[in-house]
Amino acid sequence: MKRIGLIVNPVAGMGGSVGLKGTDGNVEEARRRGAVPRAMDRALITLELLSQDTGLHIISCSGTMGEDILRKTGCKDFEILYTVSGESSARDTQAAARRFREAGVDLILFCGGDGTARDIFAVTGRDIPLLGIPAGVKMYSAVFAVDPSIAAELVRKSGTNHLRDSEILDVDEEAYRAGILKTRIFGIARTPFIAGKIQVAKQVYEEPDEERAKQEIARFMQEVMLPDTLYILGAGTTTEAIAHRLGVQKTLLGVDAMKDSVLVAADMDEKTLLNLAAREKEIRIILSPIGAQGFILGRGNQQISARVVRLVGLKNLIVVATSHKLAEIPALYVDSGDSSLDTEFGPAIQVICGYRMAQRKKIQQSSE
Repeated sequence: MKRIGLIVNPVAGMGGSVGLKGTDGNVEEARRRGAVPRAMDRALITLELLSQDTGLHIISCSGTMGEDILRKTGCKDFEILYTVSGESSARDTQAAARRFREAGVDLILFCGGDGTARDIFAVTGRDIPLLGIPAGVKMYSAVFAVDPSIAAELVRKSGTNHLRDSEILDVDEEAYRAGILKTRIFGIARTPFIAGKIQVAKQVYEEPDEERAKQEIARFMQEVMLPDTLYILGAGTTTEAIAHRLGVQKTLLGVDAMKDSVLVAADMDEKTLLNLAAREKEIRIILSPIGAQGFILGRGNQQISARVVRLVGLKNLIVVATSHKLAEIPALYVDSGDSSLDTEFGPAIQVICGYRMAQRKKIQQSSE
């Protein structure tokens, strides 16, 4: 019987929809802005799929760090090895991981983001395989399943024959909130692996040819962008190039809106996006997938929520990426938090990759 250690970071990802670049050290500000916890819902998807699995014994923490979810799913085969006092913190995550290591668990399944992954790895190192249920804002590390339902599949196949080395990235949170992405490899964990089911670490492409390709995409977009139309621009250097082409200063790691080459709003949260979109007749969303990971939605752009996409309409979503970036991505992924919307994207999507150039790129569905 597999012994699975479960840790839920109940505040992970709260900063995403309200426009914060991360939740670490920002929980109270996220709450002030109206953020609601999402990690519990994400963990629930995975645990419901695992709750009837007779081959698993789950060891977890009290309250919102695990026990509440396990009881909600009706899971019978679990025990609480670590008790949380008050609101959980990174210290609780590390203390729980230490207890799990002493108990000899076969795998630590955690629900959170990069910060949670770093906290656990700092205690366990490579001694215990790690697998993340994605619930953070960024999740640039390579230890996360592409979505919560796939995490359950990976748990079931987490034997030694299905492990790979996966980078855990350390992101400079202060620099990230200032619009600067600085990362370093914090460690190399062992992670359950099935091709196409677990994400890879984010990559940043800065070759001269890559910059020229972004400018060609921007030149084409300038030609086809419509007057009297609101354009919502997701994060990234490719969307930044489009804005700069039109004389607009874009928030590199945020979500901005422009209309007729004029900045309408910068670094928006979900509420601002919904209010803005409700007032406009014609709206387009321009997104670029995360380098090497391939996520269109669900990583670093949670402000553009399923509610926002449904309000704007899938037909009004435009994806842009350079040919080099697309060549490094086997498939694209969507993890909006709304599984029915994810399915509506279909098997493939057109991606603008140059001046009057586009290619169809596969979208990997959870069921595949």
